[in-house]
Amino acid sequence: MADFSGKTALILGGSRGIGAAIVRRFAQAEARVIFTYAGSAEAAKRLAAETGARAVQADSADRDALTAAIAAQGPIDMLVINAGTLAIGDPLTLDADAIDRMIDINVRAPYHAAVEAARRMPDGGRIIVIGSTNGDRIPFAGGAAYAMTKSAMQGMVRGLARDFGARGITVNSIQPGPTDSDMNPADGPMAEQMHSFMAVKRHIRPEEVAELTAYIAGPHAAMITGSMQTIDGGFAA
Repeated sequence: MADFSGKTALILGGSRGIGAAIVRRFAQAEARVIFTYAGSAEAAKRLAAETGARAVQADSADRDALTAAIAAQGPIDMLVINAGTLAIGDPLTLDADAIDRMIDINVRAPYHAAVEAARRMPDGGRIIVIGSTNGDRIPFAGGAAYAMTKSAMQGMVRGLARDFGARGITVNSIQPGPTDSDMNPADGPMAEQMHSFMAVKRHIRPEEVAELTAYIAGPHAAMITGSMQTIDGGFAA
């Protein structure tokens, strides 16, 4: 188990699902944990009380608010960018504003957050983006814009890994497949279709994503950077 004693971790989008599992995992490893939330105030309050983490309200779609919230935390050893949103459907009828908001949250926010955190991040820090296996494979109709945002993350991760590599700061993406969460429940209407694409035919548990995140944030992953770490049960195989 990784020991994050004396280190500060900031998880963007940490109140529910994968983000909450990451908050719990890093808190168990003795990190000083801060997490952001947008609208889930009650869930954030419960998680903070459970873990001893500190909750900060910040909308990832608001660049100025997000970067100000990151700057206010001082030096951050580990940044995990989990905040994300999903808009799928017929591209001819999908609301354009919903697509633009998804781009703001899934693409613009991770870039500006990573850059802002890196300004004060100590050498040897970690920047981890929670992407999606749909950055590699989109086997169903209606996911073009969502897949575009997740593929954009891949280019960002590769580029920032080179930008920050001289300081020993690693930048990686973790790409979950179908994960049991409010956005994509294991008993939801699309579960059977998603499992049909997978070698291991079940949803991923948020705790499994959190364990991989902790490993990439730990000392044994110092030479893993610019990578896409896929955890998808063979969805993209």
